[in-house]
Amino acid sequence: MILCFSGTGNSLYVARQLNVVIKDEIISINEYLKEDKEKIFNSNKPFIIVAPTHAWRMPRIIESFIKESNFNGNKKIYFILTCGADVGNAIGYAKKSIDKKGMTFMGLASIIMPDNYVALYDSDDRKHSKEIIRKAIPGILDIAQKIKNEKELPNKPISLLDKIKSSVTNPIFYSTIVSAKGFHTNNACISCSKCVTLCPLNNIQMNDTKPQWGKNCIHCMACIGGCPKGAIEYKNRTVGKVRYYNTEYPN
Repeated sequence: MILCFSGTGNSLYVARQLNVVIKDEIISINEYLKEDKEKIFNSNKPFIIVAPTHAWRMPRIIESFIKESNFNGNKKIYFILTCGADVGNAIGYAKKSIDKKGMTFMGLASIIMPDNYVALYDSDDRKHSKEIIRKAIPGILDIAQKIKNEKELPNKPISLLDKIKSSVTNPIFYSTIVSAKGFHTNNACISCSKCVTLCPLNNIQMNDTKPQWGKNCIHCMACIGGCPKGAIEYKNRTVGKVRYYNTEYPN
C-alpha cells in the first residue's frame, strides 16, 4: 500500500511512478487529513510512505499521521521523500516514527524533484522542471523494483551537517517561517475557491468572495501552486515568481 501526501504534486507523481512497477493501492493522506478519516490500514504488501521533505525531515503532519495510524498485515515499511537537493538526517526521524509500531524499517530513499517552495526560493521553470522529472524516473523505477522484491533500500552515510540540518534547522524553520500570516490574494483572484479544495488541513475558507487563511498551515504550497490564476501571494516574497504545480502523469 502506497500512502502519499503531496502539496504541489511531486510526491503524488512519484507514488504513481512507483506504482507502474509495484501495482498496488495508492491512498491519499491528504484526503484522510482533510476528511478526518479513521486511520486504519490493511495491506498484504509492504507499506510505502511517500511525502515531501520539509526542512530536511518529513513534514511534522506526516509524523503525527503515522503515530495515529494502525498498520495491519505486512509489517515492512518504506519511506520515499521528494526534495530539491537532499533530506539531511530524515532517515533517523523516519525510524523514530515507527519505533513503537512494531514494524520493520526497510529504508528511506530521496528523489530530487523540481523546487516548489516559492515562499523562500525560486521555482524551476516548466522546461527545467520537466527535465528534472525525466532524470528522476530511472531512480524511481529502481527503487520500485527493490520494494517489489521486498529488499532493503541502501542507506547513505549521514554526516554531521545532515544531523544539524534535521535537528537544529528544522525546528527553527517551523518556529520562524511556517505560518499562514502573509498569505493573501492579488487582483487576479476570481473567487474560484480551488485553494479551499486543495488545502489538506481545511485551513482556507471563503470570506465573502476571497479566501481567508486560518492558523493551521504547514506551508505545503498547495494553494499558491495550484491557483489557476497565480493570484495567491506569500507576503512580498512570491511577487513575480514562477508558480509550480506538477500535473505530469507517468507513461
